[in-house]
Amino acid sequence: MARSTPKLTVVSERAETKAETGAETKKAAARRPAPPRQRQPEPPEAELVPRFDTLDRVNRALLARWTQGISPWALASAWADWSTHLAVSTGRQTELAQKAVVDAARIAAYAAMRGTDGVDAPFAPAPGDRRFDDPTWKARPFDLMVQSYLAVEDWWRAAAAPIRGMNSKNADRISFMADQLVDVLAPSNSALTNPQIQQAILRTGGGNLVQGWRNLMEDVSRHLSGQRPAGLEQWRVGETVAVTPGKVVYRNDLIELIQYAPTTKKVAKEPVLIVPAWIMKYYILDLSPENSMVKWLVGQGHTVFMVSWRNPTGKDADISLDDYRTQGVIAAIDAVGKIVPHEKIHACGYCLGGTLLAIAAATMGRRRDHRLASVTLLAAQTDFSEAGELMLFVDEWQIAFLEDMMWDQGVLDTHQMAGAFQLLRSNDLVWSKMVREYVLGERGTQNDLMAWNADQTRMPARMHSEYLRGLFLENRLTAGRFAVEGRVIALRDIRVPFFLVGTERDHIAPWRSVYKLHLFTNTDVTFVLTSGGHNAGIVSEPGHPNRRYRIATRVDDSPYQSPDEWLPCAERKDGSWWPEWDAWLKRLGGQDLVAPPPMGAPKAGLPCLEDAPGTYVYGT
Repeated sequence: MARSTPKLTVVSERAETKAETGAETKKAAARRPAPPRQRQPEPPEAELVPRFDTLDRVNRALLARWTQGISPWALASAWADWSTHLAVSTGRQTELAQKAVVDAARIAAYAAMRGTDGVDAPFAPAPGDRRFDDPTWKARPFDLMVQSYLAVEDWWRAAAAPIRGMNSKNADRISFMADQLVDVLAPSNSALTNPQIQQAILRTGGGNLVQGWRNLMEDVSRHLSGQRPAGLEQWRVGETVAVTPGKVVYRNDLIELIQYAPTTKKVAKEPVLIVPAWIMKYYILDLSPENSMVKWLVGQGHTVFMVSWRNPTGKDADISLDDYRTQGVIAAIDAVGKIVPHEKIHACGYCLGGTLLAIAAATMGRRRDHRLASVTLLAAQTDFSEAGELMLFVDEWQIAFLEDMMWDQGVLDTHQMAGAFQLLRSNDLVWSKMVREYVLGERGTQNDLMAWNADQTRMPARMHSEYLRGLFLENRLTAGRFAVEGRVIALRDIRVPFFLVGTERDHIAPWRSVYKLHLFTNTDVTFVLTSGGHNAGIVSEPGHPNRRYRIATRVDDSPYQSPDEWLPCAERKDGSWWPEWDAWLKRLGGQDLVAPPPMGAPKAGLPCLEDAPGTYVYGT
């Protein structure tokens, strides 16, 4: 210890001396004048290379208009991926060759033995394929044509099956495109191979072809002049559809809020606010009086409010997805709260409107905003990892292609959206329709749902890009990466009960995808699976024939059930699911009924502006 102390002292003294010397050096440097700043040399003129990105975007935008927004690079990459993997898959090639031989042998055996007892056709159309239902297809030689076509269809389905190592999205695209190509070759599409067309020609002396040509020219003329499709004239907004009485009680640059007039002396205390999808007009939920959900809800003693979206134009290109939340959902909630003060709101969202409502409700939950009594989502997705056939059109290439087209137009046009939806059901919406109307000369029966389907709206470029990238492509909402005003939101912050509806034949929001909300919430969820498709399953009024549904409730502390586990356990019932929803809403709100609230709230700055359906619904 005696020797260690001086050593520590010496080290300390040396450190102090060094520190003092350093301090003096810094003071001296501070007294010296700073050297003059050297000016950075400017780049020579030759290095100022101009950029031509705008030219590239113009070229892609022009190409996108010609392809209706479908990226040729996305399609080409899928075929390249499939063909490359198939080229090195000798086993798969052998399987396909063997399948072709076996299928041909089965058809040959059927051709030789048909008409014999116990001999059935080797191939059958897929469920829902009605192209060959007519009895004339059972006669020779048309039955062999059908069997040969179905064999080709079956072989291509096997050929388009995923190959080990192949990108899964490319595999789905190849299967989809193979179906489209095979559909073109269907014998039902040609007068030479379709017995129905041949009989119509003989029966009318070719008059069906003349009428078909007239139908085609009429449709082309209507399309070019911006008129609605033929046969929809009787469905007029404000006259035969969207006629439930009400008032527009609020309006901003994005929405009109409609309050519907009560039809009962007493109503439930808590109002219902409906947020429809902005891809179409709101009145799918207020069609004809006999199938209007709004009219039915009002008749059950509910005070109903409806958001009506404005149809944007190219000037609205910069409207964001969050603008739809703030100026749409939140603005509507604020207005309803002024008209029906001190009461919570049952919020309901349909399709994209349901997704937006879930985002708004999660944001409100994070902020401890307790104005909602419940959330109902109708055919609305919150998780997009299994978002159905629409995902075939969503990847980086495809979105970039759409963005260039919207950059030029400012919006995604209605015809470009309609083309993508028609491709999902090309048998029914393209080829069968063309044969029926342009060859057989027959106009199909129209209804109010078809009229609504033809009344589409545009989507602003920025909003649609944010929607596709943030939700469809990157699935941020359930991945914990969707931010609102700089902060990530979570669906588990929604602490009110959910009423969730999926439909059995939904190509846009498959019911198993809708069901996945169970994974991301900690509250009661009542799930209904109803018959029908994306639209018809929701417009399922009491008394509608052949309707059925399954229903079960998951309380917040119950273990998770997968969709396939849920299905056999859920109670099956016949009829419409609407009364179940009405009873659920009333159970949450209690049985106390009150006098209807006033129409609007003039003292709160919400006077009645005009009669329903308002102005925005007429926007073209």
